[in-house]
Amino acid sequence: MQGEHVLFRRAELDDIPAVAAIYDEIHAMEESGKASTGWKRGIYPTEKNALEACNAGELFVEVVGDTIVASARINQVQPDAYRQGNWSEKAEDSQVMVLHTLTVSPSLSGRGYGSAFMAFYEKYTAEHGLRIIRIDTNEINTRAREMYRYLGYKEAGVVPCEFNGLKDVNLVLLEKRLQISDEEN
Repeated sequence: MQGEHVLFRRAELDDIPAVAAIYDEIHAMEESGKASTGWKRGIYPTEKNALEACNAGELFVEVVGDTIVASARINQVQPDAYRQGNWSEKAEDSQVMVLHTLTVSPSLSGRGYGSAFMAFYEKYTAEHGLRIIRIDTNEINTRAREMYRYLGYKEAGVVPCEFNGLKDVNLVLLEKRLQISDEEN
């Protein structure tokens, strides 16, 4: 990533094929046994999921040069499974920012794009006056769990559920409270 021009922006309809191509890359890695996300082709995530998020104005992309390298949905909607979380503090949707379906192109993994997207997410949250940020991942997605732990996210429980059409998911709930600097007081 060093020296590359990286841009974070709200996705546009023209971005949907590139986002869906990342989903396809991840599904292919999962199917070949080279990744463990718990996602399933044709169920989640799909191009339809990306389109819905884009139409809601909630899909964001990370662009390097002319290439979309990562995407995620950011909103204030806590999925139903979050009610079972052992959160450090109770919070209504209006008090939190939630990141859904963070994807990084597997062919570009290890270059810091996921961490950079998370830094963007934290900045975006702070710019919206919020301090509580949440995310989830499948229990079997150890790479994501390691990254989130490294970035200071605390696990708030593992919830067995059906999630986004996927059956028998052990959903790991994670949270972080952003610190308010003296300049923001």
